[in-house]
Amino acid sequence: MTVKGALFDFSGTLFRIESTESWLRTVLERSGTPVPDEEVVRYARGLEEAGALPGGAPPLTVPPHLEEVWAVRDRSAELHRAAFTGMAREVPLPRPELYDALYDRHMEPAAWRPYPDAPEVLGELRRRGVRMAVVSNIGWDLRPVFRAHGLDPLVDAYVLSYEHGVQKPDPRLFRAACDALGVDPRDAVMVGDDRRADAGAAALGCRVQLVDHLPVDQRPDDLRAVLGLLPDATTTL
Repeated sequence: MTVKGALFDFSGTLFRIESTESWLRTVLERSGTPVPDEEVVRYARGLEEAGALPGGAPPLTVPPHLEEVWAVRDRSAELHRAAFTGMAREVPLPRPELYDALYDRHMEPAAWRPYPDAPEVLGELRRRGVRMAVVSNIGWDLRPVFRAHGLDPLVDAYVLSYEHGVQKPDPRLFRAACDALGVDPRDAVMVGDDRRADAGAAALGCRVQLVDHLPVDQRPDDLRAVLGLLPDATTTL
């Protein structure tokens, strides 16, 4: 297999969302909502257990009334917002407008940090002639995040679930990415952190490389393993 294309997941692979407490504190401060520190910590714990932060920890449980929308949350912008604000509303907060403000905050480039090795790995793949796509289960346009952090010039295509109406592990999303790059799936590698969703690329013949979804300061160099798959621009695996 000749590696000509690399598909990358977004959250937990190239970028990591801020902590739940940082997310909540930012919104509380902006809204001028005074909350004692111990209450902030309690609210943040509840939101994390609820899985209310997109890109953060998964929910401990999904309430029955949210199961249907949660299962298809990445198929449209409306479903994504409804699912995550619904999960957040399982935690009583001081003001009702905070739920939408929290959702809006997570879409800001400042809420995201690239993993330390992401610029190096994407830059080296570009130097070696490998075409790259971001393939993400998501309900909003992540392109501004890449632009803000200087990585957009290294990405050839963005294939986002809400723009296609399908979500990983559906092979159609990976097929769309390979088509956008002009590469055969058998000549592509999918890099992601979700052993179910991202491994769906294997159905098309893509190689799958998994990384751990960890905080940025705990995962400095996992992406570099991708470079080991192609020691030069014409590496045959």
